[in-house]
Amino acid sequence: MAGDALKVNGLQKSFGKNHVLRQIDLTLSPGSVTVLMGANGAGKSTLVKVICGHHRADGGTMTLAGSAFEPTDAADAIRKGVVTVHQSIDDGVIPDLDVANNLMLDSLVDRGHGLFVRERHMRAEAAKVAAAMGIDVNLRARVSDLAVADRQMIAIARAMARAPKVLILDEPTSSLSATEADRLFALIDRLRDQGVAILYISHRMSDIRRIADRIVVMRDGAISGVFDTDPLDYEAAVTAMLGHRMTDVDVAVQNGTKPVLELQDLQLFANAAPINLAAHDGEVVALVGLLGSGKSRLAEILFGIARAAQGQIRINGKDYAPRSVEDAVAQGVFMSPKDRGTNAVIPAFDIADNMTLPFLQGLSVGSFLKARRQRSKAQEMIDQLGIVCQSVGDGINTLSGGNQQKVMIARWLLEPAKVLLLDEPFQGVDIGARRDIGRHIRATAPGRATLVFLAEIDEALELADRIIVMNEGAIVGEHANQNIDLAALVADISGAKPIATGTAT
Repeated sequence: MAGDALKVNGLQKSFGKNHVLRQIDLTLSPGSVTVLMGANGAGKSTLVKVICGHHRADGGTMTLAGSAFEPTDAADAIRKGVVTVHQSIDDGVIPDLDVANNLMLDSLVDRGHGLFVRERHMRAEAAKVAAAMGIDVNLRARVSDLAVADRQMIAIARAMARAPKVLILDEPTSSLSATEADRLFALIDRLRDQGVAILYISHRMSDIRRIADRIVVMRDGAISGVFDTDPLDYEAAVTAMLGHRMTDVDVAVQNGTKPVLELQDLQLFANAAPINLAAHDGEVVALVGLLGSGKSRLAEILFGIARAAQGQIRINGKDYAPRSVEDAVAQGVFMSPKDRGTNAVIPAFDIADNMTLPFLQGLSVGSFLKARRQRSKAQEMIDQLGIVCQSVGDGINTLSGGNQQKVMIARWLLEPAKVLLLDEPFQGVDIGARRDIGRHIRATAPGRATLVFLAEIDEALELADRIIVMNEGAIVGEHANQNIDLAALVADISGAKPIATGTAT
C-alpha cells in the first residue's frame, strides 16, 4: 500500500540453531499506533533490533515510505527516519547535560553544524522543540535531576527532533506512575495527529486500551494474531500471546493452613489507608498494582529496608519489627529483589558464591568455608530449577538472563524461610524460565508464606493462589485464582477506589 510508513515482509532471524524470527509480516501506517504484544522470549526485541539497524535480517524485506530499507546500523536507521526510544530511559538522553543540550544534541553533532555553538540560538530552538511536544520543564535543568517521566518525554522529544517517519516506543510506561503515563499518552496522541507511525511495545492492558489503533501479537518468533477491527478484542489478543486464555491456568489453588504473616492496620506511609492482610502457610499471594501502588514499599517494610508509618506485623503470632535487612533474614524473612543486575548479582562471583552468599556463615567453620558442602547445596538447586550451566564454578555472567534470575531465586530457596518475598521474580526472563521458576516456587511453598510482587496480570494468574490488588498504598481488591472475574481484576488494577477497611484475609 502506497501510504504505508514501514512494511516488513517475511522477515527471518536466527542465532545459531535458534530461529528467533519466523516469516514476520508487519505494516505500520502513518498517524496510527500499532501495539506489539508478546511474552518474554516471543521475539519482540529482536524484531525491533532488526528494524532499527542493530541486527541484520537473515531473510525477508523491509520498505520505508515505499523505498527499500536495509539499515546498516542504528545511526543509519535514524537518518532514514526510524527512531527508537528504548525501555532504559537513559539510553535516549545524556543525564549530565541540561535539557536544552539534550534536545538539540543530534543537530549539534551534524557535520554541517560548524565548530561553535550559538548558545542563545540553541536554547531558542530547544524551546521550540519542547513547545511542539508539550513539554514544560526548565531548559537549564540537568536531565539527571528530573523526574523519570520528564526524562522519558525528553527522550521522545529528542527522537522527534529528527522528524521520523516511524517512532518505536519500547515499554515506555514501565517506570512511570499512572499520572505520568497519562502525560505520555497525551504526547502520543499529539504525535499520531502529526502523522507519525508509532510501534508501541507493551502487554500492559491499561496502556493498550488507551492508545492502540491495532494490536499485533507475537509468540515463539512468529505473528500469532492481528487485531484491527473496532472494538479491539483484547481478550483474544491475550490468548494469542499466551497460547491459552488468561484464565485457563494450571494452578491447583491452595487456601493455606494457619496464618504465618499478619498485617494489622499497617500504614505504608502517612495518611495511607490501613492494610489488614493475612498470608497462610503454603499459600502463594500475588500483590499486583501499577507503579506507585505501594507494593514495593510494602516489600521494603517487610524486609527491614523501610519503616511503616503505623500498624503491627506478626509472624507466627509474634510481633515482627525488623531493624535491618540482616535482622529480617535472621528472623526468617527472605527477599529476592527486582533488578538483579543492580541489587542482586555479584559479577565477580561464580554461581555457587552468588547463590550461597547470604548463608556463608552457616557453611563455614570459623573463618573457613566448607567448599564441598557449599557446592553440593548449589548443585542441588541447579538441578531442581534446571539452571543451564557447565558447573557451579561458572562465572555468573556466563549465564543467560533467565538462568541468572534462577540463581537469584535459588539463593533465597536454599534455606527454609518463614516468609518469602519475591519482587518481580520474572523480570527479564523468557516464558520457559518463568514457568520453571513458578513451578518451583509453588512446589516449595509449604512451610512458609510466599508473597510475590508483580506488575503483570498474566504472571500473577500463572503463579498465585490469591491475587491482592494495591493502589495508592491500600488494598483495593482481592481475587481467589479460581474462576476469576478478569474484568473485575483489570478494573481494580486500573485504579478503583480503595475499599474502606483495606482488608484481605
